[in-house]
Amino acid sequence: MKKLALVLAVVLASGLVLSACGGSGKTGKGEKSQAAGNESAGGLDLAVQIGPDPETIDPALNSAIDGSNIILHGFETLLTVDENNKIVPGQAESFKVSDDGLTYTFHLREGLKWSDGTDLTAEDFVYTWKRLADPMTAAPYAEDMLSMIKGYDEAIQGNTDALGVSAPDARTFVVELSSPCVYFDKITTHSTMVPVKKEVVEEKGDQWSLTPDSYVSNGPLKMSEWVPGSHITFVKNENYWNAQKVTVNSLKFVLMEDPNAAYSAYQTGEVQMIRDVPTEEIPRLRDQPEFHLDPRMATSYTIFNTQKAPFDNVKVRQALSLAVDRDYIANTLMMGTAAPASNFVGAGVSDVEDGSSFEEVTRKNNGGDYFHASNYEEDLQKAKDLLAEAGYPDGKGFPVIEYMTNDAGYNKPVAEYLQNAWSDLGVKMDIKIVEWSTFTPTRRAGDFQICRGGWVYDYDDPSNMLTLFSSGSGNNDGKYSNPEVDALLAQARDTVDKAEHYEKLHEAEKLIMADAAVAPLVYSNDFYLQKPELKGTWHSPSGYWFFMYATMD
Repeated sequence: MKKLALVLAVVLASGLVLSACGGSGKTGKGEKSQAAGNESAGGLDLAVQIGPDPETIDPALNSAIDGSNIILHGFETLLTVDENNKIVPGQAESFKVSDDGLTYTFHLREGLKWSDGTDLTAEDFVYTWKRLADPMTAAPYAEDMLSMIKGYDEAIQGNTDALGVSAPDARTFVVELSSPCVYFDKITTHSTMVPVKKEVVEEKGDQWSLTPDSYVSNGPLKMSEWVPGSHITFVKNENYWNAQKVTVNSLKFVLMEDPNAAYSAYQTGEVQMIRDVPTEEIPRLRDQPEFHLDPRMATSYTIFNTQKAPFDNVKVRQALSLAVDRDYIANTLMMGTAAPASNFVGAGVSDVEDGSSFEEVTRKNNGGDYFHASNYEEDLQKAKDLLAEAGYPDGKGFPVIEYMTNDAGYNKPVAEYLQNAWSDLGVKMDIKIVEWSTFTPTRRAGDFQICRGGWVYDYDDPSNMLTLFSSGSGNNDGKYSNPEVDALLAQARDTVDKAEHYEKLHEAEKLIMADAAVAPLVYSNDFYLQKPELKGTWHSPSGYWFFMYATMD
């Protein structure tokens, strides 16, 4: 979901916001929309703030949570998730899996249309998934989403026709896997996997997703206007197969970078929901009915560029990771809106048995946690010892390092805390603040020493975050590489045995943590404001909001 491991934008990393809000946009065919929050034409005209201008809303190129939130209103996947976070039919009314687990056959709904009224067929999914695999597309999620499909290794080298996807007829989409994948149904719900229309993509090239006339979609809503730095407006898609259920006439994503501006727009009624709440307002707001603190499957962390000295030294990474008071960050700095990360894969992520937690099994397997949130002093002493073993006793000879972050939410205060904490090791750090639009491509390019990162799970399987550390992952911003980890992740992906799947993931996590590939900080939640009279929306543990069925009391 996302370019970048980030992206996600975590509470700690809730850096998705822009600077201004615009006036009312058009709802299509030149008709003015009603004031946000008013009912008209039997539906709702709604305005919300979930972030800034997204880096991209091309589904193949996006990996940020703000972009995914927008994409999932305009598009629909083969399978999707409902308000209970359960997988339900989307564009496919049904699917079946072969006895050997290698072939998935999706049966599309009859009469599917694009938002421009033309027919949508199984061939559109064939085109889209091959485009995702095409190395010329450079999709950050290609390996995560497609590597289990037959022919992927050839496709990623340029022979996209080798990818094991086909359309025997207009309503049948067949996927052949190279080995069974016990979570493949979950993968199909990801925003990267939505279909895109071949004709507009090939005609417009990399500009196709920038304007309403070419942003042809297949979901509940369709784009009607994009004013950069102001807003993106979507309107009801009358060609959506389930259009009668859609309750909004228009949905305006108001683009803001400053949480204070977002809060002001919320107070004046310009928007009915804001994702970015000024942190200084939280003590006053948190007991109000409009304040929401919802759980996410998410971890916020610090990324080390493992290809740059001194972070190519595992003991340096271990020392910096241990010298962090995670309880202070979560419960004091972030005022209890997050929980201290005692491991990497955090709370809410399932294990093999129904109702079991991956984190609980990790704790049992290891006889405890990786970090002692309640005994920071013990970890700090270990950190000092490790830094000395790395050749930098009390920080002597250690170069001045730079930490890159964007200035939103708790990002800057966390950076300042790390600057202070690492000074206890004798390490000096400068903070580099960059705008969100610059931050994401800079991180993806590896043009940093240390930076903030985070991941919100696209689906409930620990592989979704652990595969960030695969050598071939387009979301591996720290360029970490360990052949043993690669092998374990591949084995976890390829097995048909669920117990083995989770066992291999536990082994991979253990190596990743031993290598200190990143420094987990907190398990983050989403906190936001929403008008109490706004009903019919929901928030998922993957950090998405769904507004297409909203009503206003």
